[in-house]
Amino acid sequence: MSHKKITPQVKGQFLLGNLREFKADAFQALCHWQRDYGDIVGFKLARQQLYLFSHPRLIEQALIKQSDVFVKMYDAKKPKGLALILGQGLVTSQGDLWRRQRRIMQPVFQRSNLTNMFEQMVTAGQHTLSRWEILGDNAEVNLADEMMQLTLEVITQTMFSTSVLGDIKKIAPALDTGLRYAAKTVANPLTLPLCIPTPANQKFKHASALLDDVIYGIIAQRRQDPTPKNDLLAMLLKANDAESGEKMTDQQIRDEVITIFSAGHETTANLLTWTLYLLAKHPTVLAKVQGELASLQGKVPDEADLQALVYTRAVLNESMRFRPPVGLIMRKVNKETEIDGYTLKANSLVMFSIYNLHHHADFWDKPEEFNPDRFLTAEKRRYTFMPFGTGERICIGNHFALMESQLLLSMILQKYELQLVSTEEVEIEMAVTLRPKGGIPVRLKPRSCF
Repeated sequence: MSHKKITPQVKGQFLLGNLREFKADAFQALCHWQRDYGDIVGFKLARQQLYLFSHPRLIEQALIKQSDVFVKMYDAKKPKGLALILGQGLVTSQGDLWRRQRRIMQPVFQRSNLTNMFEQMVTAGQHTLSRWEILGDNAEVNLADEMMQLTLEVITQTMFSTSVLGDIKKIAPALDTGLRYAAKTVANPLTLPLCIPTPANQKFKHASALLDDVIYGIIAQRRQDPTPKNDLLAMLLKANDAESGEKMTDQQIRDEVITIFSAGHETTANLLTWTLYLLAKHPTVLAKVQGELASLQGKVPDEADLQALVYTRAVLNESMRFRPPVGLIMRKVNKETEIDGYTLKANSLVMFSIYNLHHHADFWDKPEEFNPDRFLTAEKRRYTFMPFGTGERICIGNHFALMESQLLLSMILQKYELQLVSTEEVEIEMAVTLRPKGGIPVRLKPRSCF
């Protein structure tokens, strides 16, 4: 017989619950609640009951052992959150549809296909370095904006090739509008439905319509053009289900294109931004990375070189621990269940805090210290380090992201040192991903030797 435990509940206001605190700064709220109440805590956003999980045992029990209970929130009749903009792509779909899509897309992201995209990543990196050279020594730029632009070019080259660059300039801001709106619908259950023409709703509808027009237009153009292309879109159009032989519909391809575009753009940009920021704040670590990169003698690393850059990879891992690009995972509890002796209500939502997990003092020595050396050992970190999620729904593009990040970081650090303009600590903003609030101004200082 199980002994039921009472879930701690954050004290809140009548009717609003904890909505005001969460809306004011969701990231800080989740950190404070874990600190004040522990690794499992309940809170309310208006009438919606949510739980915050910040312990590997809870993550294993929910996402692995009860994955059929802790499900994605997608509801075709009443979509909310990311499903509003991503549709039923791999990030948001569930059940048989998700399993079918995963089977179809798994071969697309196998290593042999990623190898074919390596040169496109190099080209994008060289374009950024050339642009910085034109700006001149000690030019001041916003690091976050620069990395967004760089990863935007990478995903453009690898997803669509170079033929749709004009359309991409429309996609990026529309997608940002859509993602921010999607995050708001979760953070504030009192958000008015889309049928009411508020300025925010109208802006979202316009962004969503623009995305559909551009993506469906590109898909239609590709279906009519027999010229072979070597990009992700071409692979998606050709991919079929190994069990049924069926290919994806235009709507399924649209959802996967926007999902990959979003995940492959913003999360990698945030990883590079936080990594370069942390290296600028830790000159000893930066010197060790530069020492390792000196073995390249100034050349662009190839895939074999990346495998040998062990410390550079450790720096990226520590950056993902310290500032995970995706700070949390969300699931809906589809029926009443028990986790670790606690009863969770049906239709409640659960936030699994990757940030809290990566900073948990029980599992990390000096967790608030940036120390890449911790990733030079073969220590097992199951469910304590999960920047790409865990279980069967682990990010399908994790190898793509790691190869891209290590390559671009190596190219940048061989040519430049980035000096922080301000000594103030950069705040974290949680809007689907963990972004540096307001960006990070830096000066570009070219390196004279390698």
